[in-house]
Amino acid sequence: MSILPHPQLISKVIGIGCDKTAIPFIRLAVLSVMAGAFIALGGILSVTAGFGIPGIASVNPGLQKLLSGLMFPVGLFLIVLFGGELFTGNNAVLIPGCAGRHFTPLSVARHWITVWGFNFVGALAFTYLFVYVSGLTAAEPYHTAIINIAQSKAALPASTAFIKGIAANWCVCLAVWLCLMVDTLPAKFLACWIPVGAFVVLGYEHSIANMFFIPAGMLEGADVDMAALFHNLLPVTAGNIVGGALLVGMLFNRLHNPNRDIDKP
Repeated sequence: MSILPHPQLISKVIGIGCDKTAIPFIRLAVLSVMAGAFIALGGILSVTAGFGIPGIASVNPGLQKLLSGLMFPVGLFLIVLFGGELFTGNNAVLIPGCAGRHFTPLSVARHWITVWGFNFVGALAFTYLFVYVSGLTAAEPYHTAIINIAQSKAALPASTAFIKGIAANWCVCLAVWLCLMVDTLPAKFLACWIPVGAFVVLGYEHSIANMFFIPAGMLEGADVDMAALFHNLLPVTAGNIVGGALLVGMLFNRLHNPNRDIDKP
């Protein structure tokens, strides 16, 4: 298995960024809805596996977190394979091209806003139809688990949510970067699972995942209103941007792009 060298990877990422910012709106919306649904799928898998053994969380919380961490990366793996547009991954991927003036910061902002919004649509649609209506969290222990998850996330102080958001998307964007470095299915599988599983086990905050976890709990009766939902989503989103754009996209571009100081027209 060959691994793409970092300078070549930066060139590849710049090309990907150029392609992403040129995607027509309707196609971008569809790909973003699909990605939001995939992340929600990973979310319900993590709840089902992690909380499916009664008493495990109190007796062996590490095992419960490990089971959740093993399941959640399915969402990113499907996005990588089927080309979904994920806000958090794009926080890093668009930075080298923007830094090289291949497209403008306005194009990046427009892309991020569009993808974030339609990721939300996809996550909500999946949560309502395939989790709530399907009754996946109606029975115990899932009912109590999803309510507790939603309430604990909504109760996080904004500063804590922001810091945890940085760490979560640092891990997610490292996974995306690793996926771009390898070209075989097993390698991409591992590239998704290791960093993303790590952030789930450690309890960091991912904005698109929370578009599943918190609304799913709200639908089951969690004491969370819309203000509390956005009290979590907004600082987590800001943290995700910092973790992806600065700690991966900008940092790796500075470290590994041999043309980083050459102005583009």
